[in-house]
Amino acid sequence: MLRARRKVRLETDRMSLRPPEHGDFRAWSTLRRESRDFLTKWEPIWAEDHLNRKSFTNRVYWAQRSISQGTAVPLFLIRRSDAALLGAITLDNIRRGPSQAGTTGYWIGEAYARQGYMREAIHAMVHFAFKTLDLSRIEAGCLPENLPSRRLLEKCGYKYEGVAQSYLQIDGRWRNHVLYANLRSDRRGKTNAG
Repeated sequence: MLRARRKVRLETDRMSLRPPEHGDFRAWSTLRRESRDFLTKWEPIWAEDHLNRKSFTNRVYWAQRSISQGTAVPLFLIRRSDAALLGAITLDNIRRGPSQAGTTGYWIGEAYARQGYMREAIHAMVHFAFKTLDLSRIEAGCLPENLPSRRLLEKCGYKYEGVAQSYLQIDGRWRNHVLYANLRSDRRGKTNAG
């Protein structure tokens, strides 16, 4: 579990990954609004108050609680060269005990897509999850037709594991998802059987 006062900050070649702050509201709401058509086909339906300040404030408090309780690590992608908010990545649903697993979720603004930023962020989050949080397995899911996301996960060491039927409501419909996982030490296919 992360300590309540611990600051989580991950560094990549071009970015700092850190929890959302109240001062990020304008950048976040502008980026989400400008990328609406790009994002909504891959996400649950946005609530009417999705882009308002109160909703964002709740997100900031949720991020703080989640980090302090060790249940999730939600981080914004901040480009160091100009402090631009590019998107976000979350290690969510962190499970302890025999599972030692979590689930990766992410989004990026349309203007920053396909420039390698999310690949950097995923590599940093995977390293943090395995080395700092001592997780054993990190999962991710995406729509079967989201080929850029599927290729991204595969480039980041995630392996295809199957299809989950009616996994999440995306854009107002229950949708199947392809499931991927990244293992700290890839044990797939290995047994102790002689």
